Amino acid sequence: MVDVSATNNEASQQSQSESSTQQHHNAQYQNDVDTPQQKQLLNLVFRSMKRTHDFFFHDYAIPPEPDTKADELWRSTKVRSEYGSVLKQVQDAKRRREEELLNLPKNASNGIVLAPPVPVPSAAPLAIGDSSSAEGTTVISGHTGWVRCVDVEPGNEWFATGGADRIVKIWDLATGKLRLSLTGHVSAVRACKVSHRHPFLFTGGEDKQVKCWDLEYNKVIRHYHGHLSAVQDLSIHPTLDILVTCARDATARVWDMRTKAQIHCFTGHTNTVASVVTQATDPQIITGSHDTTIRLWDLAAGRSIATLTHHKKSVRALTLHPSLYMFASGGADNIKQWKCPEGEFIQNLSGHNAIVNSLVCNEDGVLISGGDNGSMYFWDWKSGFCFQKEQSKAQPGSIDSEAGIFAMAFDQSGSRLITGEADKTIKMYREDETAVQVFHILPFFLNEVETM
Repeated sequence: MVDVSATNNEASQQSQSESSTQQHHNAQYQNDVDTPQQKQLLNLVFRSMKRTHDFFFHDYAIPPEPDTKADELWRSTKVRSEYGSVLKQVQDAKRRREEELLNLPKNASNGIVLAPPVPVPSAAPLAIGDSSSAEGTTVISGHTGWVRCVDVEPGNEWFATGGADRIVKIWDLATGKLRLSLTGHVSAVRACKVSHRHPFLFTGGEDKQVKCWDLEYNKVIRHYHGHLSAVQDLSIHPTLDILVTCARDATARVWDMRTKAQIHCFTGHTNTVASVVTQATDPQIITGSHDTTIRLWDLAAGRSIATLTHHKKSVRALTLHPSLYMFASGGADNIKQWKCPEGEFIQNLSGHNAIVNSLVCNEDGVLISGGDNGSMYFWDWKSGFCFQKEQSKAQPGSIDSEAGIFAMAFDQSGSRLITGEADKTIKMYREDETAVQVFHILPFFLNEVETM
């Protein structure tokens, strides 16, 4: 028989020991809490819990409102990236349906009188295939950016162009067909020149690079490193194996064409050097800059021998006369003629009311200036008389401000003019074979006659 009283006594003793242990722990915890650090920590914890509760109590278990703008952005991005082609097909189908509704049925009579077709003026280019032929004008398309430079090869069979699309293109001079596209520049191509003594094409771009292309293999064989900013122009010496480049870093650099070594670094300009020309006689290098000055350089000594300060605005274009010992410069103010070797000022050619971006002269003494508004002025070199004015028209799909002329070049015969323009086209002009010679009485001669 189990002793119940003994069992109860054991249970009571065990409960008393557990309660005493719990009291001991509570007393120990109370002693720990009574410290200032513990009280401060508990206070911070409770305050944080209360603040969190107050923040989220009013919208507890309520879903957030949808972000409509983010959802629209996500949907539009998904439509463009994944369903862009489908969307274009839908739009094309809608446009075709609208065009079909606008077309009149055959033999329909609704009182509309159709006028006879009007012939297009001869001066307007006709878009036919890759080129458009007008009377004396051919328009060539192919670049997808501004055409910034043009040069004709010595054999007069093809010419090269470079543009803001980073591509150098080779065109057939007779047909205007594209022969070759050269890629390698990572920014706009601003200058291209064909060597008259080697099968090389030199290009410079806004990526600070100057490249030498081997036209037999159609690849780059040399790089000329040194410019710190965009290359604006380059020129090949007619008798020496040297290359001269100018850039936005206000310097002109002379390179050994074969070894790629920098021979000289001409400093002195205080702004972008926009144009450079070279000749066999002194001064062998002439530069024009946005600092409004023209500098003549001694190639052997590597220094400036003269600074011409007649221009009041940026000098953007230079050209040498093919036979006379003279050169011309153009900018936003006017065109000036100079005599070598000292750079003696000869005369002003005023009247081209535009920023002159390009100058070119042929053996007959015809100087042509191209402006940023698409205007071309034809000057007689000796008298300075402007005997013809032309206006380049922007192609369909272009705006009027895209009629600017950036580059010009004569072919080797001097009878065809090639221009690179802002409407992404190349235009070729030829002499009018039916034109007759016209004599102009020059103003200064007329004044002398009246005085006599």
